[in-house]
Amino acid sequence: MIQHPNILKKGSLLVAEPFMWDNNFRRAVILISDYGPDGVVGFVLNKELAQTLNELSIDLPGMDAPVFHGGPVSRDRLYFLHNVGDLLKGSVLVSNGVWFGGDFDQLRFLISTQLIAPHNIRFFVGYSGWSVDQLDEEIEDKSWIVENMDANFLFNTEPENLWSRVLQIKGDVYSIIAGMKDENHWN
Repeated sequence: MIQHPNILKKGSLLVAEPFMWDNNFRRAVILISDYGPDGVVGFVLNKELAQTLNELSIDLPGMDAPVFHGGPVSRDRLYFLHNVGDLLKGSVLVSNGVWFGGDFDQLRFLISTQLIAPHNIRFFVGYSGWSVDQLDEEIEDKSWIVENMDANFLFNTEPENLWSRVLQIKGDVYSIIAGMKDENHWN
């Protein structure tokens, strides 16, 4: 296992290089929610599905929020990231201002009492996962650009602009990459 001290860790972002062929990760921005010796788990933040929660028949009255493709693993399960922290029991801090999961029954209550609104939460079908060695290899092969997470990327940036926004903020040559058009029409 290659060590990436203070680079790749829980709360880091993986930004796909501009020529990635895999449609699951093409121009993807992935938040790493768990990083350890047993593997890496993350969620694609910028690939919105055509269906909303209501269209997927998810029982969360009053919350017809968009749903995102979190990745190709466990596509039959719903996951969520939010910014309400300890208000939702069982939540796990991922990075400053971003928590993963929590008690689903309590989530229903907080939504019904309007203590959680669509701008506080993002839902995902599936997740992205790697063995640590696999992801280390992909980073060494320059498939991913590692960046620090900012909660504004998740809660205050339009998903379709996220990939270029993160690269613009990174600066230097990444600002040029951010302006590249997505012209791989053959995928």
